[in-house]
Amino acid sequence: MSLSDELRYWSGNALGLAALRVVRWQAEGRASSASGWESEFLAPPLKISPRTKELIGRHYLKGRYANLHQKVAWVTSGAPIEFLKALDFYVLYPENHGAVCGTMRVAEEICTQAENAGYSRDLCSYARTDIGSVLSGRTPVGRLPKPDLLLACTNICQTVLFWYRVLARHFAIPLILIDTPFIYTEVREHDIAFVKRQIEEAIPVAEKAAGKTLKADRLEEVARLSRAASQLWAEIIARGRHHPSPISVFDQFIQMAPVVEMRGEPFTVDFYAAMLKEVDGRIARGVGVVNNERKRLLWDNLPIWYRLRYLAEYLGRHGIAIVASTYTNAWGELANRIDTQDPIDGMARTYIYPILNRGTGDKLATMKRMIEEYGLDGVILHSDRSCKPYSIGQMDQRDRLIRECSLPAILLEADHNDPRAYSEEQVANRLDAFIEMME
Repeated sequence: MSLSDELRYWSGNALGLAALRVVRWQAEGRASSASGWESEFLAPPLKISPRTKELIGRHYLKGRYANLHQKVAWVTSGAPIEFLKALDFYVLYPENHGAVCGTMRVAEEICTQAENAGYSRDLCSYARTDIGSVLSGRTPVGRLPKPDLLLACTNICQTVLFWYRVLARHFAIPLILIDTPFIYTEVREHDIAFVKRQIEEAIPVAEKAAGKTLKADRLEEVARLSRAASQLWAEIIARGRHHPSPISVFDQFIQMAPVVEMRGEPFTVDFYAAMLKEVDGRIARGVGVVNNERKRLLWDNLPIWYRLRYLAEYLGRHGIAIVASTYTNAWGELANRIDTQDPIDGMARTYIYPILNRGTGDKLATMKRMIEEYGLDGVILHSDRSCKPYSIGQMDQRDRLIRECSLPAILLEADHNDPRAYSEEQVANRLDAFIEMME
């Protein structure tokens, strides 16, 4: 790195970090007085929320200058990233960047860039957001670093296979593919061995890209930190079992960003320890996320990123709290599978088991268990136009939940990132009818 690049790296980071810290302090000051919060139906946001925004801002700020200082890997959300972290890669999740674009309501514009280049609107909106951003350079986070390596894992969908091949051709860089056998009934040992061998074969490729050798003690430390953060996250979302619930699924959708994108970091563990303490404080004071909680729901599938506040307010007005989610649960239920003594074997056992790599009957069983554990009164299944693997089987799951659990359940048709597939009137009508069924 040249002297001018070195100066640009350190000055840019220093000024950016200082600005993010000031913004957090200002937000914390407003939160302490509850000024600017006008909802009569919902409790004020978690006090840790400004810290969440700072962490996310710091992550993308680091990415803006990452190519000047370290190697960069782009990865799918279900990929085994611990060995990349241990090799000191800056790890970027295009899906998380897509969610940022969705919440900031710029995803449609960026998706259009991909569509203008010939990519169909039937393609996942995360993929279109990512490809559109790559082709146009547009992003709300300033700049995304050019990857030196790609890592895709098929445990979430097959779209990532083709999506990441597009990226590999565009950037002319290596693509590591981890192919996970689908779990129809149970995991077999030869399935684990198959995934483990792929991870073992991936490590030399990553070492070559990183220009360094993987150290066993460093990998164990990263695995320990990943496990600790995931366990804390599991404890936090489990607090939704309390009546009234101190945290909603809408909180979880925002607060899950560090456990997805910043696993393996000590500051992520510290963050969730502080968040758990705040949530427990709410429980001790009897504070519910909905001011007058009357009904409790389960959310299935990805969030509708661009309408989180609207949905929280709409349901909160009726005393309804969504307190459990199969999506946020997926980032906590695998925590105890992470092995700090044998991280490679642990990665194989952990990353073969995400909810999207298991059968629809398994997801139904998970929802039934959560209905009982959280004391739920109904289920909303988001039929996500973009995420076919998550949405398949939902009509049958809805019918069986109604029949076997004697609970109302509805499908909401939308898209997690593309507002063109969302109808506010249709959603409002279905929610109104659903609320009447629960009365």
